[in-house]
Amino acid sequence: MLAVLVIAFLAAAPFVAQASAGWALARAQQAQTAQEASWHQVPAVVLKAESTVQGSGGYPALQVQAHARWKAPDGKVVTGEIPVPFGTAAGATVRVWITSDGQLTEPPMRDSQVAGTAGFAGALSVVTFAVLLVITGTLARHALDKRRMAAWGAEWRATGPRWTTRA
Repeated sequence: MLAVLVIAFLAAAPFVAQASAGWALARAQQAQTAQEASWHQVPAVVLKAESTVQGSGGYPALQVQAHARWKAPDGKVVTGEIPVPFGTAAGATVRVWITSDGQLTEPPMRDSQVAGTAGFAGALSVVTFAVLLVITGTLARHALDKRRMAAWGAEWRATGPRWTTRA
């Protein structure tokens, strides 16, 4: 049974990886296209930057939060907190990514992130397939052991009385 499961894994794993990576790549490319179509990069004017900087381990932070103002695609002025490099002065202009309703967001997915998503999906599908085969093998072995023990019990019930009688 182990040989059958190993052969099944070796034969099917490349197809499982390719299918799931292709599916994930298509979905990630759709998400990237949607993000690029609806997200915009706009200039934001820093109104006030944080004056106290608390980094980790005693080192100064590379970025701080600043209160800023920018225009949404519909022309509405929006204010909020944005990350800026340490030392950015009030009145400085920083480019930020926003959604179609003017809310801050991360930049759209890069091609490397899309490819990474597909690679991760392919690897995860192979691991999942291996786990399913292990579970299948374990259940099959349990069923065969149960059947073997039942057959052994039936044989013992037939043979046992002949061995245990005293003459």
